[in-house]
Amino acid sequence: MRTFGITYDTGFTTAGTAGGVGTTTREVFDPAVVRREMQIIRDDLGCDAVRVTGGDRDRLETAARRAADAGLEVWYSPFTNGLTTGELLDFLTDSAERAERLRREGAEVVFLTGSEISLFTAGMLPGDTFEERAAVLADLQRLRAALPRLPAQVNAFLGTAVAAVRARFGGRVGYASLPFEGVDWAPFDLVATDAGYRDAQTADRLADGLRALTAHGKPAAVTEFGCTTYRGAADAGGRGDAVIAWDERARPVRFTTPVARDEQEQADYLRELIDTFDGSAVDAAFVNTFARYDLPHAPAEDDRDFDKASFGVVKVLDDGRSGTAYPGLPWEPKAAFHTLAAYGPSRAEGVVRSPHSS
Repeated sequence: MRTFGITYDTGFTTAGTAGGVGTTTREVFDPAVVRREMQIIRDDLGCDAVRVTGGDRDRLETAARRAADAGLEVWYSPFTNGLTTGELLDFLTDSAERAERLRREGAEVVFLTGSEISLFTAGMLPGDTFEERAAVLADLQRLRAALPRLPAQVNAFLGTAVAAVRARFGGRVGYASLPFEGVDWAPFDLVATDAGYRDAQTADRLADGLRALTAHGKPAAVTEFGCTTYRGAADAGGRGDAVIAWDERARPVRFTTPVARDEQEQADYLRELIDTFDGSAVDAAFVNTFARYDLPHAPAEDDRDFDKASFGVVKVLDDGRSGTAYPGLPWEPKAAFHTLAAYGPSRAEGVVRSPHSS
């Protein structure tokens, strides 16, 4: 791979509209913390790039600037929820202008024209809310009825969005897709998918999927892959957080089934997928994710230790106290963090060490 990176959540809006009403996966956003975390991503994890995601325009720009300051290639990636296509187009054009200012200042910037828009934007799949659209995906009959119309709707919007973005942004342009969206990649500089997960049902099809991704004659990126932190999570892949019940404001309430913490399973999964991508023609891959601030680690209460269902490579402490590995930051590294820290820096040196070597 040319680029090894990680996603960085600035706050995914879980309710509300363009005005920002509702909850977010990162209630507290401190630019000083962001700066330190970006430096850790560059220096300690050895990442070349960071995919900055979220649904707040100012936060995206702030995190992108902190990433550029740390020497990281920035994948500027609006990831919105609940917007109309008109609202999303306005968000993307504004973000493209911000990304271009950063690029003109000397940063390496890639711009993604949205993320999984058919699922998180109104007007493509049936349903007024994300929950209603997700229910369509779970219903084979309804999904079969909806899919024939979907590529035309997705590509009509993306065609308009790419033209608007290119009028404002001079760098490379892509889109973080889902496989069933049927994206026409002709207008883009690179091909990208958020479906980089391997699970028990898809393990034997991963290689074919990667070959299809890289067959377009353009650089190919896996913009999401990862595993949560409980025993058996590797078989769940991208559905690892499905063991949580959420309240009406999308906050974790309880586990729907008991799960046992297993940091090593997450670490092993990441290393196996990294090796797979390294052995393919994939140009870039991004671990999902650095931290899930909305799923804290509660070591004294196993049934409230929501970090077990987190894709984060650090565990956010439930009481906001400072960690010991990085004093002043409210988290501790997981086994997955140390696995990436063994891979990333040695990759830059051209020699990849075992994560268990000293």
